[in-house]
Amino acid sequence: MPKKGTKSKEVDNAPNQQENKLPDYLEVQRTRVVCNADAPIHTQGYQYSGTFAAMGVDNSVSVEKFCKNFKIEINRLTEDDMEFDMIGIDASIANAFRRILIAEVPTMAIEKIFMVDNTSVIADEVLSHRLGLIPLRADPRLFDYISENDVPNERNTVVYKLHVSCPKGSQRITVKSSELEWLPEGSQLSMAAPAQSGDKQKTFTSFSQSQKEILEEPLGVKFKDITIARLGPGQAIELEAHAVKGVGKVHAKWSPVATAWYRMLPEVVILKDIEGDDAEELVKKCPVNVFDIEDLGNGGKRAVVAKPRACTLCRECVMGPNGNQVELRRVRDHFIFTIESTGALPPEVLFTEAVKILEEKCERVISELS
Repeated sequence: MPKKGTKSKEVDNAPNQQENKLPDYLEVQRTRVVCNADAPIHTQGYQYSGTFAAMGVDNSVSVEKFCKNFKIEINRLTEDDMEFDMIGIDASIANAFRRILIAEVPTMAIEKIFMVDNTSVIADEVLSHRLGLIPLRADPRLFDYISENDVPNERNTVVYKLHVSCPKGSQRITVKSSELEWLPEGSQLSMAAPAQSGDKQKTFTSFSQSQKEILEEPLGVKFKDITIARLGPGQAIELEAHAVKGVGKVHAKWSPVATAWYRMLPEVVILKDIEGDDAEELVKKCPVNVFDIEDLGNGGKRAVVAKPRACTLCRECVMGPNGNQVELRRVRDHFIFTIESTGALPPEVLFTEAVKILEEKCERVISELS
């Protein structure tokens, strides 16, 4: 026991693991992927918490560290796409968001086609497939999933009607997605003729109320200029389409994104000053203008990194006789994430829904383990 008024030597001599830093070359190996002319190096991460314990550096993963380092910076946001930076996160988590966006965020898509008439040159199966891939303006959060035993109703089914014909003697016409008409009252096709004249007509859906009463905005298609078919004189298409809620891992038509992808933040480092004609040659080498010329006065020129974010890793700058003067790196925990929505939901809403789905998965794992 230490005497009263003195401090324990163990406390005084305990290394502060949070303040200690690694040597520069080890820090690069831990936090960067270096892209050489022939192949990348330092691609394997350091997962063991005690990797750098001898140097007094804590490499463990904790919630406190994550909350301190993690942040999102939005760079571009439009109606259909967004680009943002995810900083302080592992590649496995970034990839989880990408996979969830593609395959597990639900949307509404046409699933069943009731064909009444089709005299066009397009087969029924091909026409049905084309209709299924049309993005719908219907918020999937307002609808329920439908199973094989469920009856189609106003809460799980959206009904569209398509009835177009080309009169004889006229020019060929193009059938666009704008011709799809939303039926808020449900199906208009009868399953069978009524037994008696006073009986109610039985249709393919069972709506208890109009969808106009439960939805704030009318439904339709997102893009009205998508070509569905071409009709010649005397040809016609008449059908009814039923859209239901689903996810992309069942069929790609339910995927809410045209694409969702990410890349690590580029980092371009000039190890040794490149001046004169070599600087101009380096600037000309890069196809995306990452480098620029700095005027040193008295006719002197030096190459500088102007737009490192634009680097596409073509590696032209690290090839040739002066290639050892430039080093290409990728920041291991900094991802440039891009989401391109098909139009069912805004891209920022899609990412929020992906976060909710990942959270539900984590809660399910925790509950199973406990």
